[in-house]
Amino acid sequence: MVVDFDRTPFLVIWEVTRACALSCVHCRADAIARRDPRELGTEEGFHLLDQIRAFGTPPPLLVLTGGDPMWRKDLAELVGHATRIGLTVALTPSGTAMATRARLEELKAAGLSRVAVSLDGPDPESHDAFRRVKGSYANTMKIIDAVIGLGLPLQVNSTVSRLTLPHLPELAERVATFPLTLWAAFFLVQTGRGASLEQITPHECEDVLRFLDDLSRRVPFGIKTTEAPHYRRIQMASERAGATTTSLGRRQLRAPRAVNDGNGFAFVDHVGNVCPSGFLPMARGNAREGRLVQTYRDDPVFRRLRDPDALGGRCGRCELRAVCGGSRSRAFAATGDAFAEDPLCAYDPPDGSPPRRWS
Repeated sequence: MVVDFDRTPFLVIWEVTRACALSCVHCRADAIARRDPRELGTEEGFHLLDQIRAFGTPPPLLVLTGGDPMWRKDLAELVGHATRIGLTVALTPSGTAMATRARLEELKAAGLSRVAVSLDGPDPESHDAFRRVKGSYANTMKIIDAVIGLGLPLQVNSTVSRLTLPHLPELAERVATFPLTLWAAFFLVQTGRGASLEQITPHECEDVLRFLDDLSRRVPFGIKTTEAPHYRRIQMASERAGATTTSLGRRQLRAPRAVNDGNGFAFVDHVGNVCPSGFLPMARGNAREGRLVQTYRDDPVFRRLRDPDALGGRCGRCELRAVCGGSRSRAFAATGDAFAEDPLCAYDPPDGSPPRRWS
């Protein structure tokens, strides 16, 4: 069944808490070392989950994130309720000692369907430097071992930035040693703590996207990008050029087009604010009001984010604007205009030519 992004997001992420023991240099949330008393409580969380299910069938995929969601003692209750009402739930724990095998086992019993861990370097030195906590790599490996041992599907998330770019080939080799379901490459958006980090250049981004596209044809796990929807352009170009996939490779394009900020994607923060994404923290409503579905479908900003003709600059004249659209979060972080062109994309469509769709 094809998902209509005007009606239903492909993915909803709920930031269940902003509390976290780490202080990662790229954190979009400026995570804190304590729980915010304004967080959605358990019953409010159930109400939010019911609203997500109210999008219809198929419902959005749900990711519980933070901060570190392991700080919530009611996490298994939330997962259990989501599972009972028909949601598919994934979890992104931080690389700390809180994500014990016992807690992961409890969450699996409650219905958890996937665990996504962050790995930003191929070794303890590079990863811990990025996470700013010595021992984070070791804790991440313990979580990975526990997830594999419990038979839960494993996803690895990795940030692509100036700091991590030199380690990317070795990181690819490292993640390929795990029985992965998905490797997700998060391309830095300079917001939160990440505002002080340097992102890669557009041409380096092209090289990374081609590297990921080539790798995706040779490995037994899916590869996706976050905040780099122009990966789809790279994929389409290589497909038109006749690129093949080995017997091991699998493309796993789970959505019919790039999932983008507010377009197939919705984010609910720890106090219930409904935003186009965590990297585009424009509060357009609050889940406590019970209007998540209406906000996503009818809010003027959400609707405009789904209109490819609303885009400016190179994105506005690009023939792929309806299947890519550029990162709206990065455009906003760079210019203050969420509808400006994505500065990380190197493609320059010809001036004066009418937009056309690639088949």
